[in-house]
Amino acid sequence: MSPPIFTKPTLKHLGLQPYDVVFSDMQRFTDTRTAETPDEVWVLQHSPVYTLGQAGDPAHILNAGAIPVIKSDRGGQVTYHGPGQLIVYPLIDLRRYKLGVRSLVELLENIVILMLKEYSIEASNRRDAPGVYVDGAKIAALGLRIRRGCSFHGLSVNVDMDLEPFSRINPCGFEGLSVTQIAEHAKEPNISKIGDQLANLLIDQLSMDRPSV
Repeated sequence: MSPPIFTKPTLKHLGLQPYDVVFSDMQRFTDTRTAETPDEVWVLQHSPVYTLGQAGDPAHILNAGAIPVIKSDRGGQVTYHGPGQLIVYPLIDLRRYKLGVRSLVELLENIVILMLKEYSIEASNRRDAPGVYVDGAKIAALGLRIRRGCSFHGLSVNVDMDLEPFSRINPCGFEGLSVTQIAEHAKEPNISKIGDQLANLLIDQLSMDRPSV
């Protein structure tokens, strides 16, 4: 099998999209790609939805109400997506960058932490619970799937949204976990600008030489 060919990832802005449509598109892209397929980074928002990871426990959904629940094939438990939350999906061939799964998780966490510093928000990650936290409250969640060495699904960052639906689940499987958003720490954050910041940080990091893992 020939080694993956490196090309700089293509950035695509998709706007507000239903989760199930993008889910199918990610699977199709990953299943049909070849060693020559350029990587892509998708930036978007989702219509209101709860998603349950591949091994997720439905008991963590306390009261979905009218919000649909979709079973996903990503890692992790349950989370909420809705307008005002930024989604970044890296559809990349990890072999091009000599990345392992843990390294990709750390890269995604680190670009969120770097972006938040630009808004004077101090954030950190947790080894026992992937994601990014501000004063113990989760501001960004991660859920990935790797198939044939290629990633899909990815990162969600709460920017300026209705957080109430998180109270109807155990976010990421943690009972009582507090959730926050950029709007609680910075004035009138611009989701389009933040999307560009995160995507460009990701593409720049992927374009750098990386050690083998």
